[in-house]
Amino acid sequence: MKNEKSNTNTDRPQRIAVFQQNGSAQSKIAGLKKYGGDSVALEIFDLPLGLPPVIDNAAEYLPADLSADLVLDYLKHPDLSEDLADMCAAKGIPVVGSGKKIRPHGNRRGLVFTPPTCCGLSRNDILGYYGEHFGAPEYKVRTENGRIVDVEVIRGAPCGASWPAAEKIVGLTPDQAIARIGLETQYVCTADPSNWDPLFGKSPVHFAADVHAAALKRAIEQA
Repeated sequence: MKNEKSNTNTDRPQRIAVFQQNGSAQSKIAGLKKYGGDSVALEIFDLPLGLPPVIDNAAEYLPADLSADLVLDYLKHPDLSEDLADMCAAKGIPVVGSGKKIRPHGNRRGLVFTPPTCCGLSRNDILGYYGEHFGAPEYKVRTENGRIVDVEVIRGAPCGASWPAAEKIVGLTPDQAIARIGLETQYVCTADPSNWDPLFGKSPVHFAADVHAAALKRAIEQA
């Protein structure tokens, strides 16, 4: 099984700025380092918790200047996320804020992406290497004698859940694997299970399980 990506890109690494509060993106950072390798260059901005409930001007918390190819927003404070989106839009930097309520109006349009979870992000060329390799999962499977003998993760969740979940289904029948991969994803997923989304009628953890099961089903049908 292929479970880690090697860097076959001869261009420079994609510069990704990750914004978090008190380590809120720790699992995503670890996943990007493990499965992105030297194709990504991360710059981490770790802000504290316990900030004022209303922040009129986030300038004192956000960097005075920002240079990046992509920004990942894992901030907890909505005011910080809004001002970060404006800062990035002014510089033409795309932003991915999973689960955020940031409105893509004005000059943000086409630059702000707010999938329900980090594994719910669709492909988009503007997101570069990250958008090609991370987001909604994509698998390639090989079967023999009615069982799965190999799984390749083409695209996976930045938290890294897609890869260990895929390892657990080798040797299973397709039906067993589709049911199993959702459970295995839930075991590794670091999303908040209490954050119920009324739009989708499920928590982010359940959403992640369904997304991975659907991706595997498509891969099996194509095998």
